[in-house]
Amino acid sequence: MLFKIILILHIVFGATGLILGSFILVRKKGDFLHKNLGKIFTLAMILTGLCAFYLSYEHPNLFLFIVGVFTIYLSFSGYRMIDLKKVHLGQKPKLVDAILSISMLLASLAFLYFGIRLLLHSQLFGLVLLLFGTISLRLCYTDYKAYSGKVTDKMYWLKNHIGRMTGAYVAALTAFLVVNNTFLPDVLAWSLPGLIAGIFISRTIKKLN
Repeated sequence: MLFKIILILHIVFGATGLILGSFILVRKKGDFLHKNLGKIFTLAMILTGLCAFYLSYEHPNLFLFIVGVFTIYLSFSGYRMIDLKKVHLGQKPKLVDAILSISMLLASLAFLYFGIRLLLHSQLFGLVLLLFGTISLRLCYTDYKAYSGKVTDKMYWLKNHIGRMTGAYVAALTAFLVVNNTFLPDVLAWSLPGLIAGIFISRTIKKLN
């Protein structure tokens, strides 16, 4: 019964994040509605990830676990960027930021390790783990630069806010696609949303530059 309740909550929170994320992406940014919908989106994504942890533990599922890790990290750290607008002036991240980054670093190392192991056993899912491990390691390096005072770009917070919140949305979209996929190879269903989103995020960052 508890599993069913958590599963329903996971679906509700995930659907809420997916719907709100789609709306936020296509409308005006920075106004009152954007900020308040963003808070709801962030909370929905974090709760979705926490539910995924429980579900993947009760019924071992690597897919759910990875989505949970990325959803929580990207949405929470992306939201935290709003409070890190002066990193380029020496502002220090708070303890919660360090905890997020260290947790993501450990997860990224685990993704890379298990990805290599799966590939050595001729399982293509290892490619997915390597992809997500590489992405998360890159994000951790970005955090490290902020912690060590090496950030000089005054748009650091905005670029990372956009990239990470969009990434959290992509995590929800990827989960939806994988669960309901009937026509794409699993590797493509896992990787395609992130690759496409990466192109648009890169174009947005270039415009900001």
